[in-house]
Amino acid sequence: MNHPALLCENASGVTSEHSFADLHRLSNQLANVFLSMGVKQGDRVAILLPQRVETGLCHIAAWKIGAVSLPLSVLFGTDALRYRLEDSGAKILVGSQEGLEKIQSLRNELPELEEVIDCDDERSGFWALLGQAKADCETLNTLADDAAIVIYTSGTTGPPKGAVLAHRCLLGNLTGFEMSQNFFPHPDDLMWTPADWAWTGGLLDGLMPAWFYGRPVLGYDGGRFDPEKACDLMARYRVRNAFIPPTALKMLRQVDDIRGRGVSLRSVMSAGEALGARIYEWAEDALGIRINEMWGQTEFNYIVGNCSEIMAVKPGSMGKSYPGHRVEPIDESGNVLADGEIGELCALRDDPVMFLGYWKRDQATRDKFIGPWWSTGDVGYRDDDGYLWFVGRKDDVISSAGHRIGPGEIEDCILKHPSVVQVAAVGSPDELRGEIVKAFIVLASDEMPSDALAQNIQDLVRGDLAAYEYPREIEFVSELPMTTTGKVRRIELREQEIARKRNA
Repeated sequence: MNHPALLCENASGVTSEHSFADLHRLSNQLANVFLSMGVKQGDRVAILLPQRVETGLCHIAAWKIGAVSLPLSVLFGTDALRYRLEDSGAKILVGSQEGLEKIQSLRNELPELEEVIDCDDERSGFWALLGQAKADCETLNTLADDAAIVIYTSGTTGPPKGAVLAHRCLLGNLTGFEMSQNFFPHPDDLMWTPADWAWTGGLLDGLMPAWFYGRPVLGYDGGRFDPEKACDLMARYRVRNAFIPPTALKMLRQVDDIRGRGVSLRSVMSAGEALGARIYEWAEDALGIRINEMWGQTEFNYIVGNCSEIMAVKPGSMGKSYPGHRVEPIDESGNVLADGEIGELCALRDDPVMFLGYWKRDQATRDKFIGPWWSTGDVGYRDDDGYLWFVGRKDDVISSAGHRIGPGEIEDCILKHPSVVQVAAVGSPDELRGEIVKAFIVLASDEMPSDALAQNIQDLVRGDLAAYEYPREIEFVSELPMTTTGKVRRIELREQEIARKRNA
């Protein structure tokens, strides 16, 4: 229990260390604080924090009393926060000063949000409340199918939907986690990821499984990913295992002689977008490791991947179904396709990682199944050796630097601008991020396109939604391609962008 569990550092260089005994005691105290505030089983506890010890404590404390944790990214703007807090009906929110400034302006619009706890308020905030609470707490005996987490994920149309994950999801993740980290844990293993702990990747693919095995995690609260800083952290803290998304790996290529700087990784998993053969080969040379690419979704996580310790890695392939999971290319009737035939990649339901459903959206949940198969929206095929290969998306979801971005939310935000009449947001190919958000905009008749107007629209999306969702490219057009029923043909715009950048 006295072994280190979390090593923390922030952008100012302030460090701290917490043992598993600390996590046990502090999460008990926090659970008692939540109970004193009237939190009951099933109530949602929102967590608006970066990689800090309070983040992990909030999740554990909520689960101990049967509450449902709601991770929120510190990158979210006011509209994104309002929607998630209102839709989930969160009862309590825990945050730090930066994020809580956005929340203050929303309090009157969130009648179900009863308490806000400030981690940076030394007099009456997070740590002061813990200091007044008992260190003993009776853990509720939750069931495997009881709700534990709700994470909002973007789709093709409409606002994001809350994917409700059960307590069993962590156990379901473990075979994939072990294999993608080449049989984690080893005695000297220490886990780190630059992925935000507000997302499935950071929380369930890094922090929680490492803690499950009693191994320490490095948490860094330092803002945007910086490849030089990443190398410094990995060297100083002797990081042995990491989840590094492809975009971050591409940025690490800028750093010379990474191993000469003291970085000594044993295993790296990468996911969120296609890795590609070039990055795989660079990592073999520069890092001395074979990256294990993994694939999954918030609703159905950690189900396919590689394990270079025991299987040949085919650069560019997603790998094979991890033990306990089954993924196949399926046709529209739900039939499993033969090797080489392209279909939708679907996962067999009744899997421990399968989510419980979308929060308050039963029909949307039912619509995602083809008989016994979960429809991922990704299209691909299986080769003669059983490896799965990604071909593209069936829908209009944009995958940018590991973020799943729904075009509908961006379009709704841009339409708030008084100069905009119509808009379509699509993914445009990008060497670094895989895709970037590009907005095609039809202006009102009395408006003229300008760089200043484009910047103004970009700032609107940054402020109201999130920094990673703003359109990095804007093209003003006279009209959008439409179907005969009046729907925007995003596929035509996507194909136009692919052709343009291929010929550039």
